[in-house]
Amino acid sequence: MLLYVLKLNQNAKMPEAYGKYYAYPVITQTVGIDGLAEHMASHNTPFSKGAIKGMITDMVSCIKELTLQGFAVKIDDLAIFSIGIRNKEGAASEKEFTIAKNIEGFRLRARGTGEFSAKTINLEATLKKASALLGDGTTPDTTPDTTPDTGKDTGKDTPGGDNTDQGGSGTTGEGGGDGLE
Repeated sequence: MLLYVLKLNQNAKMPEAYGKYYAYPVITQTVGIDGLAEHMASHNTPFSKGAIKGMITDMVSCIKELTLQGFAVKIDDLAIFSIGIRNKEGAASEKEFTIAKNIEGFRLRARGTGEFSAKTINLEATLKKASALLGDGTTPDTTPDTTPDTGKDTGKDTPGGDNTDQGGSGTTGEGGGDGLE
């Protein structure tokens, strides 16, 4: 069961969304490698928590290494991991393009795949308003967004999207995204 809260959009630069409430996921806890290994060991596996933790730790290290070499790494029924580029602004020509002027940085992209794709999540996920835990379940965003609208993906939350401030996943990729972050 996924919990959500409602937030009021107060970004006047988004007139179609301004003044409307949107749902954002509530992340109740974060499970690290230790917790994941312990959880996996409790599923009648012949492997100990320590052996599982070692395998997961090595897997994480290898995914980092391969993605930084420009590979996409697919973990079936979970995600395809790759590196994306955050552009600051476009260059008028190839000759005028420089990394310092035109590249803001990088991001890790993770696009759901197989049994964990957007299609299956839409069929299997259930929602519940978090009001039982957090009061009335609404959270007005009292800090208006003053970020200039440049037409590029800034990595900020979008109405109806995932809220990375809550530890959830956000869209990735430049110009519309291609997965989860």
